[in-house]
Amino acid sequence: MTIENKLGIHDSLELARVEEKISKKKAKELFDNAILNQADIGTFASLQIIHKFLFDEIYDFAGKLRDVNISKRGFHFAPRIYLESALADIDQMPQTTLDEIVEKYVTMNIAHPFREGNGRAARIWLDLILKKELRKVIDWSKIDKEDYLLAMERSPIRDIEIKHILKAALCDDYDNREIYIKGIDHSYYYEGYYSFKTIDL
Repeated sequence: MTIENKLGIHDSLELARVEEKISKKKAKELFDNAILNQADIGTFASLQIIHKFLFDEIYDFAGKLRDVNISKRGFHFAPRIYLESALADIDQMPQTTLDEIVEKYVTMNIAHPFREGNGRAARIWLDLILKKELRKVIDWSKIDKEDYLLAMERSPIRDIEIKHILKAALCDDYDNREIYIKGIDHSYYYEGYYSFKTIDL
C-alpha cells in the first residue's frame, strides 16, 4: 500500500523514486546551508528538524510523531502511547563518548518516532552528534550493508556489533562534503532492504 503523500503518487515504486530524489536534494541543502548550526544537537527536537526538512515536500507527517504502531521484520518499535516518554528519556542520555553516542542512536532507532524516513534522518543526526562531540563522522561507504542491518537488528539486545562496525568507519574529515554525500547515498542503499508493516491502534 502506498503511503499517502502530498504529490498524489499512488504507485509505491514511483513514490520511492521521487522521494529519494527530493530528500537527497534537501539533505544536501542541510549541509550546504548549515541549517542545523543553531540546533541542540542530540535532542529529539534536532531530529525533528532534520526529518521535517528532508520530507516536508512529500509527506504531511514530516517532523511529526507517528500516530500508528509500526514493526519491521517482526520487531515492534516503541508503542505509540509510550513514545513521548521514550523520547524524553533519550534527550537525557549522555553523548560524550563513542559508546554513549551509539547507545543513544540505537535507542532512537528503537523509538522510531516517525511514520517513514527514520533511518535516513537518524543517520544524519548521528553524524551531527559525532561531529559536535568527537570531531568525527561515519564514512558510510566503508560499512557493509548486510553487516550494518544485521547489527542494527540485534542492537536492542546486543549493541557491541554495531559499536564495532561504526567505530571502524569513523573518520576525522567531518567537514568533507563528499563524505557527507556518500552517507546520504548509502542511506538509501540500506533503507531498500526492509519494508514496513503498519499496525493500526
